[in-house]
Amino acid sequence: MENAICIRGLCKHYEDFSLENLDLTVPTGTIVGFVGENGAGKTTTLKAIFGAIRTDGGSIEVLGCTDPNRLDKSQIGVVMEDSFFYETLTPRQVNSIMKSLQPGWDSAEFARLLNDYQLPEKKLIKDMSKGMRMKFRLATALAHKPKLLILDEATSGLDPVVRGEVLDYLRDYIQDESHSVLMSSHITSDLEKVADSIAYLHKGRLLFQMDRDELLEKYGVLRCSPEQLEVLDNRLKVATRKTGFTCETLVSDAAAARRALPDAVIDRASIEDIMQFYTGRDAQ
Repeated sequence: MENAICIRGLCKHYEDFSLENLDLTVPTGTIVGFVGENGAGKTTTLKAIFGAIRTDGGSIEVLGCTDPNRLDKSQIGVVMEDSFFYETLTPRQVNSIMKSLQPGWDSAEFARLLNDYQLPEKKLIKDMSKGMRMKFRLATALAHKPKLLILDEATSGLDPVVRGEVLDYLRDYIQDESHSVLMSSHITSDLEKVADSIAYLHKGRLLFQMDRDELLEKYGVLRCSPEQLEVLDNRLKVATRKTGFTCETLVSDAAAARRALPDAVIDRASIEDIMQFYTGRDAQ
């Protein structure tokens, strides 16, 4: 299977918001980072993938299936920021419940994951730290050995150590090239570490989906005088911030900008930089 998820021309209209002609691909065996400001449409897109909302146009193919009613959801693991288990349960009790509810649930795999993640099976969920709860949700999502893992702000609010552990678990999961991950996160530095490509959703429109390394190499932050900036081809300028006598400009092709302004400073642009400049462009 070439793509775990293939979305073409997806549209969804609400009274105050529209998702417009979204094209998004999650190639099999890769991690795709899904970024966007609050209200950009990420949750709407994820709900459409799950078949939880009726769309107004376009097509969605998930694990080779285009009919959400026939989609084998046992092949999908979902990790959300908030837990969907009663907090008075223990992992051992959750195992008993999931064995009867989840097709393909593997108790031995769940026990292995609990051990790997250092989670006690008799500890109440409500007594777990936030990091432990997240690792527990990940273990639960992976225990039935899904082919596709979807994470929605899963690392939000976690300390750097736990976030690093979660990213390591994702790297382990993706070692099986039949596995795929779609990861929505506001912590863009995490995506820079693990994502193969980045999809940026802005006000209901996908501005780009690019290979991570290509994205970080292509974009740059130019720092120069207003006079120097005037020389630069407008097609390279995404947005500009003026600070005193200096201009900071996001350029869409750092190499071309360096050729045009060899004496100017052009730094690497992070995913966060790119998002902030695009958002600032709306206000200009």
